[in-house]
Amino acid sequence: MDKNVSPREMVLKILYKVEHEKAYANLALKKYLGNSDYKVVDRGFVTELVYGIMKNKLLIDYTIRQFSNIRMKKISEWILNILRMGVYQIMYLDRIPDSAACNESVKLAKKYGHYASSRFVNGILRNVSRNKNALRMPDRKTDPIGFLSIRFSHPEWMVAYWMNKYGPAFTEALCAANNEVPELVVRVNTLKLTRDELMEYMKAEKGSARIGQYNDEALILEAVGNVEELSAFREGLFQVQDESSMLVSKVLDPCPGDLVIDVCCAPGGKTTHMAQLMQNKGKIIGWDIHAHKIRLVRSAAKRLGIDIIEAEARDAALEAKELQEQADKVLVDAPCSGLGIIRRKPDIKWNKTTGDLEDIVALQKRILSVSSKYVKPGGMLVYSTCTLLDEENMEIIEAFTKENPAFVLQDIGQYFPQSLKKDTLKQGYIQLFPNIDKTDGFFICKMQRLG
Repeated sequence: MDKNVSPREMVLKILYKVEHEKAYANLALKKYLGNSDYKVVDRGFVTELVYGIMKNKLLIDYTIRQFSNIRMKKISEWILNILRMGVYQIMYLDRIPDSAACNESVKLAKKYGHYASSRFVNGILRNVSRNKNALRMPDRKTDPIGFLSIRFSHPEWMVAYWMNKYGPAFTEALCAANNEVPELVVRVNTLKLTRDELMEYMKAEKGSARIGQYNDEALILEAVGNVEELSAFREGLFQVQDESSMLVSKVLDPCPGDLVIDVCCAPGGKTTHMAQLMQNKGKIIGWDIHAHKIRLVRSAAKRLGIDIIEAEARDAALEAKELQEQADKVLVDAPCSGLGIIRRKPDIKWNKTTGDLEDIVALQKRILSVSSKYVKPGGMLVYSTCTLLDEENMEIIEAFTKENPAFVLQDIGQYFPQSLKKDTLKQGYIQLFPNIDKTDGFFICKMQRLG
């Protein structure tokens, strides 16, 4: 990529990659920014625009429709994304003058369209600038689903699902939380240092750190820039991981000397956390269906100084008969719709439909059934997802335990601080929500094989 490309043009290229080529926004950002020599402020601007537009795309497009006399399907993808960039800056970035947002968008329209395109972009953005506080929204009383869908840029099916289950107030709070910028949470590598020692180390990195909410190993980093450029990261002193994800390994409770199987281990956060809890003693077998993701797990283990993980590319839906009843602990962090991590990966909102759910659920059931065969009598099985849909969570567990009565749900209250005590812990599971618990949305359930 041309390193002289402007930050706004880079955003345009990334949006096109995500929209047209179905790339993941986080991976496209990493690739494009990795090939640039931008200053920190420009890198932050690019990241903010990409994620901001992904988060608010439905409202942005709704705004464009109100001021455009051309149907959206008739607008070229390049010009449409230029409009989205301009509207986002006008509506959400007070530090950017509206005139600058308009002018820079017009320049891009001239390059990626023609003279008429630039006039079209200029007209719409000037109109939005003058009337941004007078947008006509769906009526909250007569169309509450439509209102929340547009207001918080979530697909109507998603809003309707949560509205039906949790009610309007909870759904609004959840959608709002999904659009917030998540904190940068890391797990201290206690194989190398203590939490307090890492906090002191971070001061030398000219950043700051504060203690997390629910885990002794959790720190929240602030003002650190690109994490991978920190010497503390390169030296393996921490791993980026949300607290909800850390709780999965805590619930599994692996001990030094255990044989643990992590059937869906990439990118390695939970796998390396388990090794840490095991004091790097014992054995962890980790699988992922994609070889390139296994390389991520191996790289993380090497950086963190962990040598008990045997990671290999393998399909968790296919039984490994040689491991039947061999494992002390098995983790099934199942592939899922990912609706609990929308705040980190906002493009998930636009990549999932109700039609995807049937295939996802079938795969989850298959993987859980196969993986349960590896648990020795008396051993433990943990099922987790980063989603908020019952079909992928408790309904999976209910169907599994009905077909496999030897597996009994276990009280998991001991693994959670008082601030996270929920009634369901005694029943063996917990559902975490971004709006309530200030974490990623996660489901965690623990079962023991009795015989």
